[in-house]
Amino acid sequence: MSSMFRALRVFNYRLWVSGALVSNIGTWMQRVAQDWLVLTILTHNDGTAAGITTGLQFLPIVFLGPWAGVLADRVNKRKLLLATQTAMGLCALTLGLLVVTGTVELWHVYALALLLGVASALDAPSRQAFVSEVVDTPDVPNAVALNSASFNLARLAGPGIAGLVIAWVGTGPAFLLNAASFLAVIISLWRMRSHELHPVARVPRAKGQIRAGLVYIRQRPDLVMIMVLVFLIGTFGMNFQITNALMATTVFHLGPGEFGLLGSIMAIGTLAAALLAARRKNVRMLYVVGGALAFGVTVVIAALMPSYFWYAVALVPVGLAALTFMNACNTTVQLTTDPAMRGRVLAVYMVLLQGGTPIGAPLVGWIATEFGARWSLVIGAVVALVAGTVALILMNRRNQVRLRDQLRGFRPAFLVRTARA
Repeated sequence: MSSMFRALRVFNYRLWVSGALVSNIGTWMQRVAQDWLVLTILTHNDGTAAGITTGLQFLPIVFLGPWAGVLADRVNKRKLLLATQTAMGLCALTLGLLVVTGTVELWHVYALALLLGVASALDAPSRQAFVSEVVDTPDVPNAVALNSASFNLARLAGPGIAGLVIAWVGTGPAFLLNAASFLAVIISLWRMRSHELHPVARVPRAKGQIRAGLVYIRQRPDLVMIMVLVFLIGTFGMNFQITNALMATTVFHLGPGEFGLLGSIMAIGTLAAALLAARRKNVRMLYVVGGALAFGVTVVIAALMPSYFWYAVALVPVGLAALTFMNACNTTVQLTTDPAMRGRVLAVYMVLLQGGTPIGAPLVGWIATEFGARWSLVIGAVVALVAGTVALILMNRRNQVRLRDQLRGFRPAFLVRTARA
């Protein structure tokens, strides 16, 4: 099997990635349908309402994320994932039934987004860390990259399918299809061969475990840099479920099919980045910082595009840069963290990645409503460029300090021999 797909040699991983692919297609369908429901049915292109919905969905991770990380280090991740995936499927089912029966109101969407966020907050650290238990350590970078490829294959298909479903039969069936898609990942978890997993020793219950995780991160400058970049870019730059909806409706004056297609086109770039990452056997901080800077540049270019066609084309390099950045961050955190701390570190990572959304999504929605959708893209791009530039300067300084320290400790061989003589 090609080195690009080497993790697929593992039976359990094949189950995991195939179940996740089906479920992620449903998840992307729901994201498109939810934004369309709020923007065009329950409000009149209210970007703030769409931002609040997205913010509520990610708000629970701010409060539950650190505790969920401890939970991931303490309990059987497979059993926890079965519970959280079931809960998320029930949220989608409830929203779908409300829509198809014509009883849905905006507060229903807000409430279910919050409940979905609770389940997702408990799910995220265990789901991220579980990959390291499904494959051997040498295959972890490839498994993480293939996870990203699966996610972006879903992103390629999901929004387009959602646009067609919404155009043909409305938003309700899109939510119901997402509810059904959770069965795929639940079945894959049930069918895994337990004896072929590589479970990490569970951390016993003790006081101060969340604090211990934070101290561990604080002592790692590379992790601190990643966490800061992820927070800033995730909060202000990666709100495409809102910005694409507003660009499609308010700038280009198009419908749900064209809106859904934007997500699929952007996924061409993210899928390409995931497959390129699958070839790498290791990652470097250069990919993290370079990805952040490239993301800022490509988003500025996209914001300036004069037509729907050129905006869609510009989203391909945006997706390539975004996924290069995210995959480098994720893989670096997974591989360089002590296994006993992995759940807690990944929880902080997910808190900063998604937890800023309750701040960023309403703000981006408000900027788009007040000043135009293009400005909401530009603000995120500027944040990414500034953060990436500062990170590059700090990384170069740290490398220069290391080089000076090495030179100070270097003594030519003839000097050593003379001293000994």
